[in-house]
Amino acid sequence: MTTPKIAVQVATDVDAAPRAVLLRRWARAALDGIGESGDLCIRVVGSAEMIDLNTRFRHKQGATNVLSFGVDVVAPDGGDRMLGDVVICAPLVAVEAATQGKSVADHFAHLVVHGVLHLCGYDHETAAEAKVMERHEVAILSTLGVDDPYR
Repeated sequence: MTTPKIAVQVATDVDAAPRAVLLRRWARAALDGIGESGDLCIRVVGSAEMIDLNTRFRHKQGATNVLSFGVDVVAPDGGDRMLGDVVICAPLVAVEAATQGKSVADHFAHLVVHGVLHLCGYDHETAAEAKVMERHEVAILSTLGVDDPYR
């Protein structure tokens, strides 16, 4: 299994975001935790960009904490698999972390893991799907020293 390439982009209007090395570490832990591999991009954005993305692609008003845009393609030359993009709204993560009494870093870690699992085909549309996805999230986050986000 090749080491995934994980690009990190931080929008210019974002005041605070975890270091790229942490975002990559959390994404790799998610991939390792479910035995997947592939390249992806993590983009940390402000509220305006997330509102725009949520409106255009989900037809929902307002910001959301994380969106995943899966592509799951292999380079024509048989090269690396591209999973897609995970977009995280930094201001909303900070507000949610404060409201939920957890660190911003731990909440970011959870959302990176959550978003990567979506890129790998996991979902939470049904109770059964949610149970499987949440079990993976909790196990992966535990390897990172992050408490169960669902407690």
